[in-house]
Amino acid sequence: MPSPITKLNWQQLLKSGNRIFIGSHASVPTKLIDDLIANAKSLHDIEIVQLVTLSDNKWARPEFQHLFKVNTFFIGGNTIRDAVAEGRADYTPCFMTDIPALFTDGVLPLDAALIMVSPADEHGYHSLGVSVDVISAAARAAKIVIAQINPSMPVTYGQSFIHKDDIDAFFYADQALPEVNPPELDARTERIGQYVSLLIEDGATIQVGVGKICAAVTRYLSNHKDLGLHTELLTDGVLDLIKKGVINNRRKTFHPGKSVTSFCIGTKPLYDFVHQNPHIGFYPSEYVNSPANIARNERMVSINSAIEVDLTGQVVSDSIGHQFYSGVGGQVDFSRGASMSNGGKPIIALPSTAKNGTISRIVPHIQEGAGVVTTRAHVHYVVTEFGVASLRGKSIRERALELIRVAHPKFRNQLLAEVRKNYWVPHYQVQTPVEVPELGPVGFKELKVGNDSFDLRPLNPSDERRLQEFFYSHTKETLQMRYNSVPTQMSREKSCTLVSVDQSKDLALCIVKQKGSVVEIQAVGRYYLIESQNSCEVAFVTREKFQGKGMAKRLLAEMIDVAKSRGLASMQAYVRAENKPMLRVFENAGFVRLKSEDPSEAFLKLDLPPVGEK
Repeated sequence: MPSPITKLNWQQLLKSGNRIFIGSHASVPTKLIDDLIANAKSLHDIEIVQLVTLSDNKWARPEFQHLFKVNTFFIGGNTIRDAVAEGRADYTPCFMTDIPALFTDGVLPLDAALIMVSPADEHGYHSLGVSVDVISAAARAAKIVIAQINPSMPVTYGQSFIHKDDIDAFFYADQALPEVNPPELDARTERIGQYVSLLIEDGATIQVGVGKICAAVTRYLSNHKDLGLHTELLTDGVLDLIKKGVINNRRKTFHPGKSVTSFCIGTKPLYDFVHQNPHIGFYPSEYVNSPANIARNERMVSINSAIEVDLTGQVVSDSIGHQFYSGVGGQVDFSRGASMSNGGKPIIALPSTAKNGTISRIVPHIQEGAGVVTTRAHVHYVVTEFGVASLRGKSIRERALELIRVAHPKFRNQLLAEVRKNYWVPHYQVQTPVEVPELGPVGFKELKVGNDSFDLRPLNPSDERRLQEFFYSHTKETLQMRYNSVPTQMSREKSCTLVSVDQSKDLALCIVKQKGSVVEIQAVGRYYLIESQNSCEVAFVTREKFQGKGMAKRLLAEMIDVAKSRGLASMQAYVRAENKPMLRVFENAGFVRLKSEDPSEAFLKLDLPPVGEK
């Protein structure tokens, strides 16, 4: 067994040209590396392999380029980013789950691993603490392991231990772990977090990353129940959910009862919480990030961000054009795992614009030099502050319309014009406003019909096929009552016209049943503005199995509220005289039946109070 030492002879441990790995995230052995730099003497051309390192990254500074050459799997911090941009460091893209095999298979053989661990327990085991990730594989694969023994390193459980006999050199130095405070949230980011939270069901298992959006998501999960955690990264936002009992892992189907992670980054309370906590399992990246293992969690939801998303759903998240900015990380691992999960949902969330609103992050095509990290086939949902785009099972044309809908309004017409150049959208497709501010901040309302839950929201251009399906579901009797005839065709062009509504003028609402990416229209309510009369004409149609269940009543109530808020003087409707149920809906809402020129048709009118009056 090697004898512990406090002063290292680096010339005996390393040789010029060696490849070494240094601990990642909050487990960077900073004082150990400082000692190497101070005592390198004749050493040079040492390749450092690393992930994100929460430190000053001094080894990547220009003054040390003859001693070190950095090869990073993830670009974190400006020092590393500048070194990569200037050619003094390399970036190697790789899925997080695949990095360990690069070491153990000898693709990137390691001469040494410089790691940080807790003091040994009575059995001789040191804990890798707050970062197991790829450190575990590096320690197994390296020819020698040099460990900084840090009394401030928490002891974590799972697969996080290394025996003292597997360490070749010891360096004792107390070092406070780097802390990252939760980010300040703005209104836009909070809105994104709110939309993402609406996609997460009680009993789901979640993966969240670092940054403002993920912090916002955790804030809006406070009222959820029985969530599970299977994530590569544990943060303070997640800690809050654990303490509130929101995350209790009670309904997890893989590692039930336990939060599974690979590393944690946050504040001292987080590090204190994971210390000797048997309910938190720290496992290597090849285990945590394995899509097959991720998929063993039913209702797995992965939440990641991006730099830009093109109108086919391709996700760019490691580069801005030719400038490499971050890395591949675990986004694809978790997106694929969530998509394989029973009831799973891979989500990409990002603000709609960048550079103070001057450029759109929903783009017609990715920038030159940018790389696709997550393919168009991986993504089920894209979320911005303008809503949720559902891409699963959508054609290229439908994807474009969904993504334009959640782009910033000032870029929507431009995006449609650009995408039209590639013939993804037919000539008759138009993009018009779809927001109805009167429905509230999230743009839709939840309602109950019996024991079923539904969403009341605006119709939008991407509903074209759904509206066709809705039309062809009707019986002849329903068509006769709604259209006063029996139309036999709803062409794609006609359907497109009906869903491409200028909602700032006319109004088209629908009630949908949504389960994941499966959406079915159950009822549609419209009004058409009659500008000359400052009035509007109202019409409804409901799927047969929900007729008489109150859907038309709810749609009418919403439309009356919108009409009032927009200052209309009245609302009117024409209903077939024998359609007694629909007549009752209007009359119960206050509409008055007036004389009609056609005895087979009833004319009803509702006078609205001036704005400001009830």
